[in-house]
Amino acid sequence: MPDSALQRGLIVYFRLAIGWTFLYAGLWQVMDPHFTVASFLAHTKTFHDTLAWFAAPAIEPYTTFAVKWGHLLIGLSLVSGLLVRVSGVFGVLLMLTYYCAHMDFPYIESHVNFIMDYHLVYAGVLVYLMSVKAGHVFGLDGVVENWSWFDRYPRLRPLVS
Repeated sequence: MPDSALQRGLIVYFRLAIGWTFLYAGLWQVMDPHFTVASFLAHTKTFHDTLAWFAAPAIEPYTTFAVKWGHLLIGLSLVSGLLVRVSGVFGVLLMLTYYCAHMDFPYIESHVNFIMDYHLVYAGVLVYLMSVKAGHVFGLDGVVENWSWFDRYPRLRPLVS
């Protein structure tokens, strides 16, 4: 647990800020019946052969479902502070995928971003939040960790501790 009030405040701020980013994206995507990832994934450049596969007609509905609900669940997890370690891993994977999808090597999204962009920053902050047990700082991980349920199933304790 971080020692100072400033550290705890920054952890909560970063957890809520990134959580809200994911949550809002997920809410918007789930509520929009026309949202699909096909157009985005079909126009990737550097890793086109790999990422275009996810936009194939047989795979695209599953990819769209995973992106919509993945954003929403990662956001809910981070905002509530519940299962931050789990959602953090999926958030990092999603951010690294978006980083690769936006890449037109060596630029990311535009010529303003040379190699580095916000996807890598978000991924780094998510790793930091997992490492400092951010769900224990004004989050539900600290509450849930004390449930007797984890005494019966100790292998699941790392999900929240």
